[in-house]
Amino acid sequence: METKKYHKTDFYFWKITLCLASASFFVFAGLYVVQPLLPVFVRDFDISVSEATLTLSVNIVGLIIGLIVLGFFSDRIGRVPFIKYSLLASVIPFLLIPMTDSFYFFILMRFLQGFALAGLPAASLAYINEEIDRSSIGIATALYIASNAFGGMVGRVLAGYLAEDYAWQTIFFIFAGIGVVIVAIVMIFLPNSRFFKASHLSFRKDIEGMVFHVKNPAMLLIFGMGIIFQLSFTSIWTYLPFHLEGEPFFLSAKAISYTFLAYGFGVVGAPVAGWLAGSLGLNIVRIAGIIILSAGIIMTMILSLLWIIVGLCVTCLGFFTAHSLTATFVTEKATHHKGSASSLYLVSYYIGVAFGSTAVGPIWDKAGWNAVVWIAGILPIGYLILVTMIQKNAKRPSSNSDE
Repeated sequence: METKKYHKTDFYFWKITLCLASASFFVFAGLYVVQPLLPVFVRDFDISVSEATLTLSVNIVGLIIGLIVLGFFSDRIGRVPFIKYSLLASVIPFLLIPMTDSFYFFILMRFLQGFALAGLPAASLAYINEEIDRSSIGIATALYIASNAFGGMVGRVLAGYLAEDYAWQTIFFIFAGIGVVIVAIVMIFLPNSRFFKASHLSFRKDIEGMVFHVKNPAMLLIFGMGIIFQLSFTSIWTYLPFHLEGEPFFLSAKAISYTFLAYGFGVVGAPVAGWLAGSLGLNIVRIAGIIILSAGIIMTMILSLLWIIVGLCVTCLGFFTAHSLTATFVTEKATHHKGSASSLYLVSYYIGVAFGSTAVGPIWDKAGWNAVVWIAGILPIGYLILVTMIQKNAKRPSSNSDE
């Protein structure tokens, strides 16, 4: 009897989907938990703002390296072991970091944690595609991606909310406890692979697949968009707590944490954008998302808490629209090695996080919030104009030769 893939009406479909959604929730909550705590780290470790942002950026660097390394190995060893044990390994730093006063140890643990966290995104989408029926893949993938944004939002909100009454060490222990519960759920309930086929290709072939896209100028422009989108988006959220705790707002960490609820517009916006793209066209909606992203960022320059909150909501709506449709655009434009193209876009996306958190630090130190906002707001529109001009120039010779 032929073994069938799991359909949305099957119990095991929901076991897989809910296990991966829970794991994704923890991964992204753990990734961004430090963002609202940055002002606390500055005071507790007596460090600069730029140094404090390393708690996020080195985590992302570890994640980028992990995505490349663990992605290769998951193709050869299997999906489930990487999902389970990387999740388990990512909990350990939350237990070890609070036990030391060394900021260097903190940074080292966050790097290793980022590498461990990469096991889930490196293997989960491939696992979904292998184990779930084609007609139900869309639902499973949508729930998994929605849990990314939800985890990032809850991680930020919860950490900021608790920072008012608890030390950051206690918050890390709380996240470790949440992680232990989710690890137990995944270890017990995530089904083993039934359709995984180990790749026998050499690592050289995998590298060649990536090099194929890196040599393609059109694909490089798209990967650059991932960097620009996330650089702008991350820089706003990284330096927002410092802006709101100062003049003229003087908000507490708990009050600032509520601003991260703006992520809800992203959770809703991404699937709505996908629906609109089906009727209006992917590129039109994607460009609209980029314009909305920049407009929302510029709105946060107004010295009104209400306008800043509105601007953050607009920013999240635009960002998740532009990001989700650009990710789709990557797979459409790639004629070969589509998996490698998606991986490279994901890597570029996280490079943007690293740059947006730490590389923008000197701008904040020297020129403050308005300078950060202008740069973050202009970059997406400026890059879109640049890409459009390059694409028009690239088409011009071929159209002339046709005449």
